[in-house]
Amino acid sequence: MKNFKPTPLEKGNYYHIYNRGNNGIDVFFDNESYYHFLRLFDKYISPIADTYAWCLLKNHFHILVYTRLDNEIDFEKLDYSTIEKSKSIEPSKQFGYLFNAYTQAINKKFNRTGALFEKPFERKLITSDKYLQNVIYYIHNNPVQHGFVKQMSLYPWSSYDSILSDKPTKLKRKEILDIYGNKDEFITYHSQKQNFNEIINFIIE
Repeated sequence: MKNFKPTPLEKGNYYHIYNRGNNGIDVFFDNESYYHFLRLFDKYISPIADTYAWCLLKNHFHILVYTRLDNEIDFEKLDYSTIEKSKSIEPSKQFGYLFNAYTQAINKKFNRTGALFEKPFERKLITSDKYLQNVIYYIHNNPVQHGFVKQMSLYPWSSYDSILSDKPTKLKRKEILDIYGNKDEFITYHSQKQNFNEIINFIIE
């Protein structure tokens, strides 16, 4: 059981956010569970962070975000509660709101009680462009690594296809492709086995 106090998320940084079910339990139980998590993510996180990659698996998830500075936050979209609007938004608390809201919905729907996710949620500061490339690849490759599919493009609950699509998206598609050079180089990078040595400490089994 985790008992450390994590470093709060700071604005203006890239973070890999990840966690799993409490004691390894499943956190997504049907298609609607995945959809509802994404709806809540849009509600609580999209106004305060840019999303670069995500992947939801049965008992854990991975998300890569850039936490916006105060002058980049969409405060209007944060007006979702009766609580007096805060003058300062804390990214760590926004993620806490997301996980609490999702847990409450799942507990109600499936008649369960107690924690759904391990606490505190994991976060890793991204410190280089190479690290950023590796993390995006790692997130998209997660379903392949865990044996759910043989190709990234075959897994429905990740950002891989959305990045390559021309359909509207809230992902930072252009910025993501620019990290690799262009779309073709993004595809090439994702089609080759990458070295996980730099990110091995947050691989979730």
